[in-house]
Amino acid sequence: MSFTAPVRTAALGSALAASFLLAGCAQPGGGEDTAGGGAQAQQAVQNVSPFWADPRSDAAKQVASWQKAGRDKDAKLLERISEQPQAVWPTGGEDPGPDVKQAVETAARNKAVPVLVAYNIPHRDCGQHSAGGAKDAKAYQKWIGAFADNIEDNKAIVILEPDAVAHLITGCTPKSEYKERTQLLSGAVERLKKKPNVKVYLDAGTSGWVTDYGKLAKPMFDSGVAQADGFALNVSNFQPTDEVQAYGKLVSRRLGKAHFVIDTSRNGNGPLPGNRKNPWCNPPGRALGEPPTTKTGDKLVDAYLWIKHPGDSDGECRGGPKAGEWWPDYALGLARAAAANDR
Repeated sequence: MSFTAPVRTAALGSALAASFLLAGCAQPGGGEDTAGGGAQAQQAVQNVSPFWADPRSDAAKQVASWQKAGRDKDAKLLERISEQPQAVWPTGGEDPGPDVKQAVETAARNKAVPVLVAYNIPHRDCGQHSAGGAKDAKAYQKWIGAFADNIEDNKAIVILEPDAVAHLITGCTPKSEYKERTQLLSGAVERLKKKPNVKVYLDAGTSGWVTDYGKLAKPMFDSGVAQADGFALNVSNFQPTDEVQAYGKLVSRRLGKAHFVIDTSRNGNGPLPGNRKNPWCNPPGRALGEPPTTKTGDKLVDAYLWIKHPGDSDGECRGGPKAGEWWPDYALGLARAAAANDR
């Protein structure tokens, strides 16, 4: 059976770039959170990218700390991370509202567009390093409602539930949960798209993981991709951009020529070579990838984004802290490798 259907893609790429680049070229508004050098750096980035760079990110705080400690060379390297726009992953437990509200309002004052990640599906990450999520379907519906409500009429890009669809295919999520999960995801798309200035990209895993891309079509359609603005690939992963882009085009054909975005935050050196254990978890020798931009050179690829925070741990492996915790040494390694690639 073929699962192809039209997706909301008409002129999406050009419209996305035009509206967001227009926002990115405006002058920032006032506010103490944008005072000083951080605001100047943020504005410099937004002149070439429409997305919001948080001047109070862990990377920015680390830069300031190292400058104070006299580690000027390391601080300069880490600016490769701190000055780039990165997604916001709300951490408000049962209520994502405050985190979402702060991000969208601060970004709006700076005439920029925030990238938000909704990551709270029940049985998240199949009980692995990023386990958790809402306790049940009702709790998730309440959570995603608060997420959407606090965007209000502001512009935002939402990356919807990394791994949630892919885990249905790999068998990590039991078949008995298929209906509930796809209904929750399609409901989330519908809820978010009630906001007029929100772009929603449903996560679809990445190349090198879901190798049989044809299996993505049915669960993606069941999860509401036809009502979304497209899909997201390579979130928190390391596959090289050209490979992901080629893979994305194959997926797009199965999804009615849907557009997509790619997480390029840590793919500068590609994935860890060889058949090594947990190659996705804090692999050594990786590098930052292409900076966030809407200028991808491909009409199907709406943007390169830094969805994963470079420097946030993948989990307690290879000496890393808990998943999502800031790990400055790993961040520095990513930046140093990227600098070496530029030589």
